Amino acid sequence: MKKIQTYQQKITPFLWYNNNAEEAVNFYISVFKNSKIISQTPYGDEGPGPVDELWEILSEDGEKQQCGWLKDKFGLSWQIVPTILGEMLNDKDSMKANKVMKAMLKMDKLDIETLMHAYNE
Repeated sequence: MKKIQTYQQKITPFLWYNNNAEEAVNFYISVFKNSKIISQTPYGDEGPGPVDELWEILSEDGEKQQCGWLKDKFGLSWQIVPTILGEMLNDKDSMKANKVMKAMLKMDKLDIETLMHAYNE
């Protein structure tokens, strides 16, 4: 007779939602047995902190690249993008979206003020 040993794999996801976070988390908890919420950090419209702060911290001793991309000191690539950028790039007015895209392509660290100026021209 063979003995079969089973292992329970531990999953630790880190989820970020702009909408429906509670509904999504409750769904995932219902799917995975013995799951639980360990912590929650609600943010307002501004997110977890200023874009500039994240850019400066993550790019220190790393490599700054175009369009909000950088490599941190460990070689991991990040794109630091303000929430408003997605809204502007997805605007129904394609001329506005194109102006923002052109402005963004000239940047390394994304400058919200300059992007907003391009959007509102």
